[in-house]
Amino acid sequence: MITVYYDGKCGLCSREIGYFRTRTPKLPIVFHDIARQPEVLERLGISQADALLYFHVEDEDGQLQSGVRAFALMWGQYRGWRVLAKLVVLPGVRPLVDMIYRKFAHMRFARYPHCKASLALDAQN
Repeated sequence: MITVYYDGKCGLCSREIGYFRTRTPKLPIVFHDIARQPEVLERLGISQADALLYFHVEDEDGQLQSGVRAFALMWGQYRGWRVLAKLVVLPGVRPLVDMIYRKFAHMRFARYPHCKASLALDAQN
């Protein structure tokens, strides 16, 4: 089983997760909307702001992956997506895809008030 932590208040994120929820994965997948249920992050040792900034997936061994590696882990569970999952983590490809994803993630984070509010909440804790 793998666990996916996603931003349920982000339209793009919700649509993507909605799509994958209608498909049959290789391994069972648990989905957690960390925008609405930040308490699921407590055992992982990451803040809600960090989890909202970058996509996170916990693999079957309990290892937390983020960013492109997290997407590859989730995509690798689905027929039709496995080739892309293998492609994005290739040594010559991953650094470029990682850079593009991080820029996009920061732009997306800055757009949503709930993401900015999570920074203030994290600062209080």
